[in-house]
Amino acid sequence: MVHRAQQAAAEFSAVAVDSYRALVRREDLDAVLILSPQWFGALPILAASESGKAVYCAGGLDLQPEEAASVKQRVEETGIAFMPEFPRRHAPATLRLKELIATRLSDARLLFCHRRAGAEDDRGHVRADRPERGNMHDLIELVDWCCYVVDREPTMVTGLMHQSDGRLPGEDYQMMSLDFSEPAAPGAGPLAQISCGRYIPARWEEAITFRPLAALQVCCERGVAFVDLPSTLIWFDEAGRHQESLDSERPVGEQMLLQFHRAVTGAACKTCGLADAHRAVTIVQLARRSHIDGRRIELRNHDA
Repeated sequence: MVHRAQQAAAEFSAVAVDSYRALVRREDLDAVLILSPQWFGALPILAASESGKAVYCAGGLDLQPEEAASVKQRVEETGIAFMPEFPRRHAPATLRLKELIATRLSDARLLFCHRRAGAEDDRGHVRADRPERGNMHDLIELVDWCCYVVDREPTMVTGLMHQSDGRLPGEDYQMMSLDFSEPAAPGAGPLAQISCGRYIPARWEEAITFRPLAALQVCCERGVAFVDLPSTLIWFDEAGRHQESLDSERPVGEQMLLQFHRAVTGAACKTCGLADAHRAVTIVQLARRSHIDGRRIELRNHDA
């Protein structure tokens, strides 16, 4: 491993280090970007926190509730800048949808949020180490997306999983119902149905993209909207159909990195999205528990 690290460092005229802990202790390092989920889980986040380094987290959020709570507590204690990558929030279509809800469509009542992807990774390898990781990472983002659109705290979750047929390990489909009602009146408030499936082999690209559902469908008090990321929004009200193709001055990824830079330099909230990330991780894990226990789970008892 040391030899491979030295080879990679030589290609970029960089310095090889023995471990991520040694890396985050460098005095010339201000921030750490975690760009994909790996075996190390929350360890780089905790190490960066101990060294007082800012963290941009694009992967590694698929943690157990106890780990997520530990990360949240450590980041809050150390006061480092921390930003989870939730690109769906910053997409032009999402921002326009929020405007329409505030001005034309009124409050969201029902949300249908779907994600369909290949069963293997980009190289065609089955995720044998953590077969549920792909679904979980996607579900965390989808949960945060729905909470952001509704703009209120969910109160109850019901989860359901489907085991694969044996060709692939783990689950190939997961869904949940996220209830934003008051606990005393379940079903009376907004309700989100969120699903994520990895049941089609990645090499069947045409099948994966065949007749896809809208990434997000939102039924509001005065209309309905269909969102396809990053920039397509079709909505209906009493006046009929409206279609918008939205552009942004900067790509979504660049906007998020700019926001992170502002947090690192002290020009913005340092823990932007920390509570939201913890909430989404907790909800996804509780949805799994809901499936196992066969019951609806109230979120207010679990610090979501």
